[in-house]
Amino acid sequence: MSEHLNAIHRMMEQMSQSVIGQEQVVRSLTLALLCNGNVLLEGLPGTAKTRSIKALSKVLSATLGRVQFTPDLLPSDVTGNEIYQDNQGKSELTFQPGPVFSELLLADEINRAPAKVQSALLEAMEERQVTVAGKTYPLPQLFMVLATQNPIEQEGTYPLPEAQMDRFLLKVKVNYPDTEAELAIVRLLQAEESDSAEAMEQISSSHVFAAREAIQTLKPSPAVEQYLVDLVLATRNPANYGEQLAQWIETGASPRASIALHRAARANAWLSGRDTVMPGDVQAVAHPVLRHRLILSYDALADGVDPDAIIDELLSQVAVA
Repeated sequence: MSEHLNAIHRMMEQMSQSVIGQEQVVRSLTLALLCNGNVLLEGLPGTAKTRSIKALSKVLSATLGRVQFTPDLLPSDVTGNEIYQDNQGKSELTFQPGPVFSELLLADEINRAPAKVQSALLEAMEERQVTVAGKTYPLPQLFMVLATQNPIEQEGTYPLPEAQMDRFLLKVKVNYPDTEAELAIVRLLQAEESDSAEAMEQISSSHVFAAREAIQTLKPSPAVEQYLVDLVLATRNPANYGEQLAQWIETGASPRASIALHRAARANAWLSGRDTVMPGDVQAVAHPVLRHRLILSYDALADGVDPDAIIDELLSQVAVA
């Protein structure tokens, strides 16, 4: 293992000690970080969505900005605004940066704010910059949006626009922990209350940047690239894989899905200590990459079919080239 791979694995171990029973969430957050992508965490209340993000900021010693999304939130509450300040007797417009200028931005309950506020994040998520009053301001080099939403509370929520959903590299489902993990959680919280919990080792963000450079050098074989593209194309042409899939999928994934699959599969291979990208790497990241990019039909919703079941069916039918 290289020095940087060792450091990233230590980062994951530190996070797993703080976020017990959510190893898949920790791995997904790490993959997104290595891909310089954004993450949407969906889970019931109390499933450590916010805690996972705080643990990541602690282990990286990264600045964490938090925005609690509410219906009365304004775009300037996220991006910042220009205000008049007195400078030697003269009033001048000065830009006051918002929480988006943190290295990690926690957008808590993102679906509770109207579209105008949600759209304020689009430029930041895609271009790593913010434009306010005609001026463009770059965001930190280590920048990542980590948004959370509750899947069961629909009253007073605003569904995220498809364009914004597409800009999340991964959508991660956060489930309840099992019995053993929940018991460990209770004991961990008691230890933290008495200040007897182990201190978290901090990992330099330089390891993240070095890992990103290493991942960029990984080149999947033409067969693996064809496979991941075929998976995405199958979501747009589901009739080729059976009448049932055609009835369930209304709109397939965009080309961003192919790009995200390519990036996430390379990161998964590197994180597994390999310099070769395998079809298994594509399959390992297919669900978090694709589940929020599929628009299901009314038939699928009526039948109780979720995106993960459709992705399972696609993975079973689309052959490796």
